[in-house]
Amino acid sequence: MADPVVTLSEFFTRYPRWLVLTGAGISANSGIPTYRDSEGNWLGANPILHQEFLQSHAKRQRYWGRSMIGWPGVQRATPNRHHDALVQFERAGRIESLITQNVDRLHQRAGSKRTIDLHGRLDRVRCLDCGARYQREAIQRALLQLNPHNTEGPSALRPDGDADLSDDLVASITVPSCDACGGMLMPDVVFFGGAIPKEKVTASERALEAADAMLVIGSSLQVYSGFRLCRQAVALGKPLLIANEGITRADEMATLKLSENALDQVSTVLEQHRALRSSIAPTTTEAMHE
Repeated sequence: MADPVVTLSEFFTRYPRWLVLTGAGISANSGIPTYRDSEGNWLGANPILHQEFLQSHAKRQRYWGRSMIGWPGVQRATPNRHHDALVQFERAGRIESLITQNVDRLHQRAGSKRTIDLHGRLDRVRCLDCGARYQREAIQRALLQLNPHNTEGPSALRPDGDADLSDDLVASITVPSCDACGGMLMPDVVFFGGAIPKEKVTASERALEAADAMLVIGSSLQVYSGFRLCRQAVALGKPLLIANEGITRADEMATLKLSENALDQVSTVLEQHRALRSSIAPTTTEAMHE
């Protein structure tokens, strides 16, 4: 059997321009847990759905109460080796675009520039009524001022800054509202059941068309937005490499799938190839790089 690192290295030698898609697995070494286990099964409490957040005050209490406890852990998280390897690969001119399903902004903190936050960003909050935007830290201060009765200390961090909070405290949470109009505040992320903005979908598809190959890192691809890009890559005849320590929805269509020590293998090869430069002309995806 061929050494997968050697095989992966050959792929990166053959194809100069890459579209990279990352998921929760890439942030695990930064202390932010993944959503699913190696078999693709959901871990922890069920997520709040988009329509639930809009329609239920109790669901908004649950979200903001748990987020009040969990946000500091996301804010303190720092990029790890895998984020850094992608930064160096980008600086070598090898990344057409980096599309992340994560909302933690760790790619940007590491220094990545050619990024598309497919599911939004947790560090920003928007008013659904007037469109005002706030930094998440400002909302954190408001939450703490409105809820001084919250005496529960830090708990185990869950994906997207969620954390455990007792039902009694959830029921007592005062939800902040927009300073400008008194409207409903929502994190600037795509909840489960919500729609990804059309401009991000278009930018992602154009980036894929411009790339020579696609690399998936740390995603089970259970969410359709990422899986759809994999299907499009295959339809376009582009190699699809998947590095995920567990099964994914697209395993059968992958040109190469790495499972054991998958992220370390990829980072090692990216570090080796960062000096192999290629010229990448600006593309329409630049408009989405945040």
